[in-house]
Amino acid sequence: MLDLNPETVCFIIDKAKEFHAKEEVVIPEEPTNPSDDWALQVLADHEDDLTYQEFKAAVDDLEPDQQATLVALTWVGRGDYSEDEWDAAFSDATAGWTQRTAEYLMAKPMLADYLTEGLSLLGYSCDA
Repeated sequence: MLDLNPETVCFIIDKAKEFHAKEEVVIPEEPTNPSDDWALQVLADHEDDLTYQEFKAAVDDLEPDQQATLVALTWVGRGDYSEDEWDAAFSDATAGWTQRTAEYLMAKPMLADYLTEGLSLLGYSCDA
């Protein structure tokens, strides 16, 4: 079902946890700025952060369909789609793909939890 190695997802989960655990990182769950680039504005303050750079590089190195898989996993883990609706989630994520997938994902403070839950619902785990 996944077009992406679960180990890659687990690496991305670890980087998201590490980044969001830092005290100076504050990304609101709901944007206070109505423009589409609010996440980019918030994340711009952290461009020099090594963890953020590693996360962004890992996501940017993926093929567009693999990036869409991450987005679909996020949506399934967040409850926007059920595991039975995986094909619809993936299709919608593919249709909405942009080159800003890393920023879109990192702007979600609960990203690591969403990805972990999405993996679990699809029968995968980061536990060794």
